[in-house]
Amino acid sequence: MARAGLTAQRVTVAGAELADEVGLDQVTMSQVARRLGVRDASLYTHVRSLEDLRGRIALLAADEKTIRIAEATSGRAGKDALVAFADAWREYAHQHPGRYAATQTGIRIDPGLAATAAGPRRAVELTYGMLRGYGLTEPDLTDAVRLLRSTFHGFVALEAAGGFAHERSPQQSWVRALDALHTLLEHWPPSREGESA
Repeated sequence: MARAGLTAQRVTVAGAELADEVGLDQVTMSQVARRLGVRDASLYTHVRSLEDLRGRIALLAADEKTIRIAEATSGRAGKDALVAFADAWREYAHQHPGRYAATQTGIRIDPGLAATAAGPRRAVELTYGMLRGYGLTEPDLTDAVRLLRSTFHGFVALEAAGGFAHERSPQQSWVRALDALHTLLEHWPPSREGESA
């Protein structure tokens, strides 16, 4: 018998909590059902499949991470905004590793759900808005967004995997990396002649 009040949102949150505890790839529908105290079949009234659940976790995480970044960067510009943005990103990845992983993989998300999700769109707006503060325009904006995402994700992924064994703390390297990114963004190289937008 399904527990009263079971909804797609409750199933998604339970899956997200489990992903943070055991890793996104280890989450199964049976584990989520046990966590909620229901039979496996009860979940399929609310989510279609494990892939659907993972897509919902990705959207939940995108919303949560975007809210954190928006709050952190509110009223800030330039380097202050960059550092607040980056720190909020890294903090979310540390606190919610399974949810964060869902936002960084090629999970197929139901187009209907994606169309109504504010998180991914708001994340793009926040990122582009912060970078416009550096005076960047297209195609440099897109290139800078890709650079930031690669840097932030690469750093937190290596950090989570224990990839920084040097005696210098990852925090010290993080601060210097953000200093370097700020300097680069302030002195962004001009596009090569003939490069198409």
